[in-house]
Amino acid sequence: MTACSKNQEIQFKSEGLVYCSEGSPTSFNPQLDTSGTTVDATSHQLYDRLLEFDPEDSQIIPGIAESWRVSGNGLIYTFQLRKRVSFHQTPYFQPSRYLNADDVIFSINRWRLESHPFHDIDVSDYPYFVSLGLDKLIKDVRRINGYRIEIELNKPDSSFLANLATDFAIILSKEYAEQLLTTNQPQLLDEQPIGSGPFKFVSYRKDRFIRYAKHQEYWKHDQTIEQLIYDITPSSSLRLAKLMTGECDVMSLPAHSELDIIRDRDNLMLDEKPGLNVGFWAFNTSKPPFDNPEVRRALAMGIDKSSILEAVYFDSAIKANGLIPPSSWAYQADLRDNSYNPVLARDLLRENGIEPGFTMNIWAMPIERAYNPNAIMMAELIQGYLEQLDINVEIISFEWSLFRRRLDSGAHDSVLIGWSADNGDPDNFYRPVLSCAAIDSGTNRAKWCNKTFDEIIDDALTYSDPQTRAALYQTANAIIADQIPLVPIAHAYRFQAYRKNVHNLVINPFGGIRFGDVVIAQ
Repeated sequence: MTACSKNQEIQFKSEGLVYCSEGSPTSFNPQLDTSGTTVDATSHQLYDRLLEFDPEDSQIIPGIAESWRVSGNGLIYTFQLRKRVSFHQTPYFQPSRYLNADDVIFSINRWRLESHPFHDIDVSDYPYFVSLGLDKLIKDVRRINGYRIEIELNKPDSSFLANLATDFAIILSKEYAEQLLTTNQPQLLDEQPIGSGPFKFVSYRKDRFIRYAKHQEYWKHDQTIEQLIYDITPSSSLRLAKLMTGECDVMSLPAHSELDIIRDRDNLMLDEKPGLNVGFWAFNTSKPPFDNPEVRRALAMGIDKSSILEAVYFDSAIKANGLIPPSSWAYQADLRDNSYNPVLARDLLRENGIEPGFTMNIWAMPIERAYNPNAIMMAELIQGYLEQLDINVEIISFEWSLFRRRLDSGAHDSVLIGWSADNGDPDNFYRPVLSCAAIDSGTNRAKWCNKTFDEIIDDALTYSDPQTRAALYQTANAIIADQIPLVPIAHAYRFQAYRKNVHNLVINPFGGIRFGDVVIAQ
């Protein structure tokens, strides 16, 4: 295959690509997990969605749904599906038909209906959908014919189409699921995946590798590389070494201290974009004394965010004063922030019964994320600040999967973590991170529930006018600033490092990496 760039003909090879990823996925079905590691490994490699985001301009574009319309009252969405979309053929499944309406209905009903035969197959609570209340929002999903469906909502929701385009809203094969029920192996739906995306699953060894092969009948195009291998390499420095030697073609999450090294190499490329993300320090508000907003305020005033940004992000992030980054239309530039004031912080702690020698823990992610490239270093910096307030800090970290499981149990006093937007709607920062429903789904790490806050962000979704919605979000921001369930720290840039012979690799502003359009020059 050939293509032209700057009037120079480039010869492309199709043998394969090696991606140095940072960790193992918890599942091969992104419906079950909001982890970026799982999304990167699965969503855009294995599956399709009804709708997609254009990675260049973030607009919603057709996916499996080639067209759609919305009723005047905003309650009924009708989708016309593409025809002749093939599911993967593998040694463990041979599809007898194309993707159709039954597959879309099966995929949506799996996470929204407790009566669905696959709803309880995995222990997951379908965190993305539950945190947004999408399981309660949808009233019905109806089959009009083999290639047309209707989704009826209980109330208007201006973010609904965007949520159908996220990494998690994938389409599964109903025929494959029925085969697994017949053989009494329903759990394989999420372990030996079948989708309609550009690659099909071949093999996996935890903490070692994932192997994918080209989906020869992929509906969108035929340019997909023949093999895609995930080389699971937790160490950022080792990923960089493999990229430099050519063992990997692309690496995930380069450390900020490594960016200049990559820029200085003639055979490497480094792309960057402003990130739709936020890194934060969340307090477990279900545990005393962190259930006291004044204690949380004192801790927030006890750290210098500017120094933390300089040490951890190497000037590749901006200081956050709220959840919403500046690239969002709902960003509030004049939102007040807690300034660094250790004297006042110490006094406030004593006024609220926190005596010298008080001990708390900070859980720090063991892996790099765009929103927090070094959580352990950040925890050590905060530890130093809190020592000045006569607070002892224990830093806790585990292997990533274990870390997340134990975090779900609520054992933490506080945690350094964050959120990357799954779509461009500002609601994607509020409901998954701080709504009451997101406590049970596991994405609300502060375990903070405020009914007034929930009512405001729910009300915002009933309006399509950005000005009206932005005003409501400013009210929600005031509640967060008053209650301080978490301390926003940074909005970081997103970086993608790869070898110069890799073409068409575009940074996805909403998370998951996409290899379906990538080609490699010889």
